[in-house]
Amino acid sequence: HWIAVARNKYSPSAMFRNALAELGRILIYEAVREWLPVVEAQIETPLALADVSIVDSEKPIKVVPILRAGLVLLENAQTVLPASETYHLGLVRDEKTLLPTEYLNKLPDSFSPDDKILVSDPMLATGGTLAHALDLIVARGAKPENIRVICALAAPPGLSKISDKFAGLRIYAGIIDPELNDVGFIVPGVGDAGDRSFGT
Repeated sequence: HWIAVARNKYSPSAMFRNALAELGRILIYEAVREWLPVVEAQIETPLALADVSIVDSEKPIKVVPILRAGLVLLENAQTVLPASETYHLGLVRDEKTLLPTEYLNKLPDSFSPDDKILVSDPMLATGGTLAHALDLIVARGAKPENIRVICALAAPPGLSKISDKFAGLRIYAGIIDPELNDVGFIVPGVGDAGDRSFGT
């Protein structure tokens, strides 16, 4: 349903954005449901004691949205990520060369090899932008096998590039479209996710 809403060129900006936010919530849940660090505890219910598993707030997931549209996938993140830290990364793809340029980097100086990192980027087309982001993250000490990526749409060229370069990394996509057009957009795709999300 949410992919269909996002694909529809007549969906107004608010509806498109809501579709990506809902899709993001579902993708985050799938990406972290067996990955969140938990602690075993005992709580008192109104009737008795109960053994429970609680997300360990001492080990927050490190979240890296690729700006600007990566933020939209995270709008409902707190409903499924009770403990997280967010590090913004601004990358823009040159529409002629298809190469990324960095305009904001709020990544920490280093990541622990044990840190669990969730990267959000709505479109995995050529893989250039995501590969650049992952290079920055791995260069700071993160292990690819501890990184998960959520994207609304993906295409084979980007999936191949990332899987070849970052063994062990997992990607969660709403849908895999068959191809890219001659200017590197996913087809049939949704168009420019950032422009459609923010009405620009």
